[in-house]
Amino acid sequence: QVQPVESGGGLVQAGDSLRLSCAASARPLSRYAVGWFRQAPEKEREFVAADSATGSYSTAYSDSVKGRFTISRDNAKNTVYLQMNSLKPEDTAVYYCAASLVLNVRTYAGQYAYWGQGTQVTVSS
Repeated sequence: QVQPVESGGGLVQAGDSLRLSCAASARPLSRYAVGWFRQAPEKEREFVAADSATGSYSTAYSDSVKGRFTISRDNAKNTVYLQMNSLKPEDTAVYYCAASLVLNVRTYAGQYAYWGQGTQVTVSS
């Protein structure tokens, strides 16, 4: 089974950019639909972005990040990225990477079987 591992979080100022990485070992992420979710303190986990398995060519974004965040893959590095631009304080959360052995994008947390431990993103105003 695949085990996602996130990295790249940190403390930034509003308007800055960050790139999160989701790497995996043992299995090629290219075979999995991958999603990014986030959870702020005392809030439920919410969908951020998702990419279909390689070859299906479909992505999805939440309205709150559309136009600012971009999900992409580097299959040679077995890594999925979340490029986050124009960050806002309300983007502060723990960001999780999740994988599902399906072709098409998935936007609900319950549709993902494999989860990373999360990486903290804090955006100061």
